[in-house]
Amino acid sequence: MKGRKFTIYAVTTSILWETCLAAVVLWLLPIFGIQIPIWALILLMIALGSYEYVTYRLEKKALDKKPLISPDIGSKGRVTIPLTPRGYIRVGAEKWLASAIDSNIEAGEEVVVVGMEGTTLFVTCADKGNQQTET
Repeated sequence: MKGRKFTIYAVTTSILWETCLAAVVLWLLPIFGIQIPIWALILLMIALGSYEYVTYRLEKKALDKKPLISPDIGSKGRVTIPLTPRGYIRVGAEKWLASAIDSNIEAGEEVVVVGMEGTTLFVTCADKGNQQTET
């Protein structure tokens, strides 16, 4: 669901939630003897509307983001959790489970993807990858 359809969906669900909130405060709570003043209902509706707007913006941003199917061999990344020999690296905007093929690699170092099995990337230090291609 992208673009205009998502916006229509978000506005429609927002109106439904606001209507449910008003129905609960105006009809259901008085049955149990709970009276909430109109100004409090208005504040609740503003708070709910603000929350829905923020989540709409975040969801729209996530939908517009192009997914990274899987890193290609030769893609470069940066270690976020040390590879001893397993840890995590960041390739583009995504975190991947990775395994160092030759030695432990510290956080912050640049690595090169040399293989993949399932969702685990096999990597080597970028410096070693450059040395191998030069010789």
